[in-house]
Amino acid sequence: MPFRNREEAARLLAEKLIGYRGQNPLVLAIPRGAVPMAHIMAEALEGEVDVVLVHKLGAPGQPELAIGSVDERGQVYVGEHAGSLGVGDEYIAREKKAQMKILSGRRALYTPVHPPIDPSGRIVIVVDDGIATGATMVSALRAVRVQKPSRLIAATAVASREALQMIRGMAEEVVCLEVPEIFYAVGQFFLEFPQVSDEEVITLLKQSRSKAGNVNRLA
Repeated sequence: MPFRNREEAARLLAEKLIGYRGQNPLVLAIPRGAVPMAHIMAEALEGEVDVVLVHKLGAPGQPELAIGSVDERGQVYVGEHAGSLGVGDEYIAREKKAQMKILSGRRALYTPVHPPIDPSGRIVIVVDDGIATGATMVSALRAVRVQKPSRLIAATAVASREALQMIRGMAEEVVCLEVPEIFYAVGQFFLEFPQVSDEEVITLLKQSRSKAGNVNRLA
């Protein structure tokens, strides 16, 4: 049964993670689609929201097919299937450069309204709307792990069986609402699956920063 939209999926994930409510979890979204979800989840769990900047490396001639991923520090993950597509080091270097340019642009947009939150010592929930190959979630979990969270959780609405198996050993907990037998694309599991713009992300980050400031003043 498909989800109505990302908002419904976020509420269902928050219910699964309700045990972390009151522990000020840090909910990190993989931009851009997961940012609205992280916003809802952070509110429900009484935590904070931020982004973890990673981007998939697209296959030659098939940019939507992930052969790997890169984080904003330049750490690259390449999937085992990349070799079967004839992908070499030269192509990966070019693709890494292109995707890091996108990540640098997003960081420049997001930081002025929402400086990065340090995940060190925090309960951290990394959320994405769906996981097809697992590449971007792998990079996200690796990027957060080196910053030493006290507990690392991966959360998603839907994932392929292969991707779920790959990430299970990379987090203390993996929460996934649906694991379909046949998986073509994340969008097939949502009745409404609009693109999320940078403008929407910035608006949500501003709102979360404003609420955090109000809470701190009241405290």
